Amino acid sequence: MHARRRFTDFLLRFAAALCVVALVLVVYMGVARPFMLHWGATPSEIARALPGDELALQPSFDATRAITIDAPPEQIWPWVVQIGFGRAGFYGYDILENIASPTGLRSATTILPALQNPLPGEPLPLSAAGGLVFSTVEPPNVLIWTGPDDTGGQFLWFLEPTGDGQTRLISRIRWSHHWTQPGVLAMDMFTEIADHIAVREVLLGVKGRVEGHNPPAWQQDGEFYGYVAAWLIFVAALVVLLVRPLTRRRWLLVLATGLLWLIVMYAPGGLWMEWLLTLLSAVLLGIAARRDHPRADALHTDPRPTRPRTPRLAQ
Repeated sequence: MHARRRFTDFLLRFAAALCVVALVLVVYMGVARPFMLHWGATPSEIARALPGDELALQPSFDATRAITIDAPPEQIWPWVVQIGFGRAGFYGYDILENIASPTGLRSATTILPALQNPLPGEPLPLSAAGGLVFSTVEPPNVLIWTGPDDTGGQFLWFLEPTGDGQTRLISRIRWSHHWTQPGVLAMDMFTEIADHIAVREVLLGVKGRVEGHNPPAWQQDGEFYGYVAAWLIFVAALVVLLVRPLTRRRWLLVLATGLLWLIVMYAPGGLWMEWLLTLLSAVLLGIAARRDHPRADALHTDPRPTRPRTPRLAQ
């Protein structure tokens, strides 16, 4: 009987953990994802047709992001065209994106003449595992990467002068999830989560290099480690929810760590704000992991009956 009740308690805790994950996914899909899919882009930029749209007519992933750079396209193009693994890097989170790169861990801080003239059909490595190919190269305005074979999609970099010496650098990514190809789908899911912050950082990295105020490497590394720390705290909180007695307070604390992870990942707040929120998440994890007070608001109580005390007879 006790074993059956313990199994029932575990199922309740497991269901509570699934509810937390489901709610975090709802917030991600309803708030974080729409915001990051269109980071920096205006409504007209999102709606307009751009070169390469015809390469993915019905994409399941459709993202248009943009940034304003204080320079004409001719000064920005050399930085964009040399992007790639084993090339100039990605100007973002080098600690992840450039692991095992033959050109070193850090992205280039200068224009590399040998990488300025790629030809359509040449490979564009994204990692040691593979990448894309150059499809369209029209300096200084249009650069399109496409997937090899039938792995599909298009990755557009569009440089549009604004007439006042500035340029709008627009990134558009359109591709479809490969639901019937588990190996490719795993990479799709990683891209689904990481692409939002990666492309944002690429745009900021190009802007910083062109304008001469690129953030130091330690700052970008610190941001990346903050994302990882917030995610690990959320995972640890879910484990706590599975192994500790289920209470309303504990469930709400675990949910809070999940929401803080989303804020750290996707809300622009700077390095110090990111780590402050990560520290707050760690504090909430510590509270959730503590043993409950006897009067804790338990959602399910210990099934074992308490044995009533037998009063002692007076001597």
